[in-house]
Amino acid sequence: MQSARGTVAQRCSLLSPRIAHIAPRVAQPSSVRLQRQPQLLQPVSQQQQVAAAGVSSSRQSSDEPRASSVVCHAAAADAAASDDKPVGKVAGLVGLGALFAGWYLANIYFNIFNKTLLKTFPYPLSITNIQFAIGIGLSCLFWLTGVVKRPQLDAKTIASVYPLAIIHVLGNVLTNVSLGKVAVSFTHTVKAMEPFFSVIMSAIFLGDVPPVPVLVTLIPIVGGVIMASLSETTFNWTGFLAAMFSNITFQSRNVLSKKFMISKGALDNMNLFQVITIMAFFMLLPVSILIEGLPILPHNLAAAGLDSAAQADLFRRLLSAGICFHGYQQLSYMILSRVTPVTHSIGNCVKRVVVIVASVIAFQNPMSTQNAMGTALAMFGVFLYSQAKRKYKGNKPKAA
Repeated sequence: MQSARGTVAQRCSLLSPRIAHIAPRVAQPSSVRLQRQPQLLQPVSQQQQVAAAGVSSSRQSSDEPRASSVVCHAAAADAAASDDKPVGKVAGLVGLGALFAGWYLANIYFNIFNKTLLKTFPYPLSITNIQFAIGIGLSCLFWLTGVVKRPQLDAKTIASVYPLAIIHVLGNVLTNVSLGKVAVSFTHTVKAMEPFFSVIMSAIFLGDVPPVPVLVTLIPIVGGVIMASLSETTFNWTGFLAAMFSNITFQSRNVLSKKFMISKGALDNMNLFQVITIMAFFMLLPVSILIEGLPILPHNLAAAGLDSAAQADLFRRLLSAGICFHGYQQLSYMILSRVTPVTHSIGNCVKRVVVIVASVIAFQNPMSTQNAMGTALAMFGVFLYSQAKRKYKGNKPKAA
């Protein structure tokens, strides 16, 4: 950038003597310049033509430094802009990479904290609702500080969001039930079947049937999950079915978002998640108390054999899991606002692989060769599905 500006500056400096030479002529009084103008409707002699040519040449010369000065400034601006564009592009890529890294890390720690919590505090409904409560606190903080613009809600928008909040409750409760019953790696392997249920739900409720190449990519997904399930050492039907129904609920949420046509002017994606979180908390609270009571109270924890140190550790893990839960959801929406849905889907597939590997390392879960191959096959199928969706986008036949 310095070399480009230096070159421009050298060119501009060459014009300085010409500007100084012409300045006295330009500074002459207007009366003098008027006297030198030829009279109209009079014969023009050869001398007068030469004089007129000289005046024209001087005017052209006086205009030339101005035009050259403008060119100098424009060239300098272009040189600076051309040098700043790569810097801005690199900064954008670095920022996007930081968002992806934060998304993955928050999801990894959420799953690890959740798994350890469910081992010592086996109350999935209470844990889910505490995470919703922490999300409410963070949402209010974002709104008060102006990080996220506060939404303008009306009765119609709330009525549209209500079914999504119910599904949000079911999906998160079922995920926590599954995490409490089977290994984290197995839960995420089963949840890789999201594309399979997305195709089914879209065909039933929206009449959208993808082309055959997209349907073919579902075969390795289903086959990989079956292969991993048959060799999973922590397999049990409660954990498996909870993960399966979690897929169904979350995919139906995506379909219902299109079906109910929520106004994007009233709620963007981040505000939609925050409003759903608030509604989900109040929906789940009475159900949680009815089924599990209030196990988070200190005397109930003491009765469960947790001393003051263990209770403090439990509260720290609950707070950390809640922050990670809300954080990775918000980061997911921030990334989705910057990239295409296909790119986001591929990133989500990579995230599952990262979470599976991290959980195996953290919990030292044994994985057989068949289990590892099934997991890899399912994840590869999800990648193929994302690529096929991008290639055949807008080429979908309607269901009869």
